[in-house]
Amino acid sequence: MALQNKRQLGNEKEEIAARFLEGKGLRILARNYKVRQAELDIVAMDDESRTLIFVEVKYRATGGAGTSLEAVNSVKQRKICQAALFYMNRFRINPETVNIRFDVVGIDGEKITHVENAFMFCLL
Repeated sequence: MALQNKRQLGNEKEEIAARFLEGKGLRILARNYKVRQAELDIVAMDDESRTLIFVEVKYRATGGAGTSLEAVNSVKQRKICQAALFYMNRFRINPETVNIRFDVVGIDGEKITHVENAFMFCLL
């Protein structure tokens, strides 16, 4: 699959995930926030609980390469955490006054799975 088509497919799935999250009452703050060699797919806010949520979106058309959720391994988690730190520094977000959470939205074919608190904040 060409890089352009892969990016377009990724954008389409991230749009599906964003609409899904908005349907759950979350406010989308940013999409495809890039820093250095990492990217935050979706940054959302749950205004009710004052929780800033960093969301990784993974898509798998079939289970041949494993499930979408299995793709968010410890290396990927560290990159997301690093990007989250840059985001919080850039926008002066104090983790002592705002809750922070890392979620994963997995899309396997047409099935959407939202895992809240999918992993803990990591500094390394």
